[in-house]
Amino acid sequence: MAEAEFSMKRIGVVETCYPEKFGIPRQPGLVKSARGKVVFDETFKNPDMIRGLEGFSHIWLVFVFHEAGEKPGRAMVRPPRLGGNERRGVFATRAPYRPNSIGLSVVELESVGEDGSLYLKGVDLVDGTPLLDVKPYIPFCDAVPDARGGFVSGVPETMEVIWGCEQPEDPEALEVIEESLAYDPRPAYKRDEEEREYGCAIAGYELRWQVRAGIATVLKCHPQQK
Repeated sequence: MAEAEFSMKRIGVVETCYPEKFGIPRQPGLVKSARGKVVFDETFKNPDMIRGLEGFSHIWLVFVFHEAGEKPGRAMVRPPRLGGNERRGVFATRAPYRPNSIGLSVVELESVGEDGSLYLKGVDLVDGTPLLDVKPYIPFCDAVPDARGGFVSGVPETMEVIWGCEQPEDPEALEVIEESLAYDPRPAYKRDEEEREYGCAIAGYELRWQVRAGIATVLKCHPQQK
């Protein structure tokens, strides 16, 4: 049997509060204050294509891990949930290093803009992520209350976040920074390296922070240079 040929088109991008990979929550919906926006490409700015979508509270985003690099698809990866030391098959994870670098996230649809943009909450994507498709989340068939979660069962633990410097005046930025750091974005294999400083950018601010005794302290915070 001949292999079917297929191709995919980018339909737009997802703009988010995360300008870089480090600091992004590892799953959608964890940081509920993390906002984003779907901006459709001109070809797909047709109001008929999203007619009725406003009736759904959540949507699926099908996207490309465009910052995963040109690494070939791996058979096994090291999931952060297992401390970065154990291997699992790539198809048993959501790692970006896949035969096809496609990701899937369910996010809250906060509103539909007059220009057709989709305003989101609970995003876990880097700013500028290429979007392949949008699908409505349908509770009766997409939610499976008794499903098994394998090695990712249970909600991740969070840390307390305190400030050793001046906080952002913007309450929305403050909220998303604290929620994002609370889920400890450090690589799993470095979580024993207490007192080491880390840097990341979130919600328009450059941050320096460290972890001591399970508490994250923000050491520096200033507006990101444009």
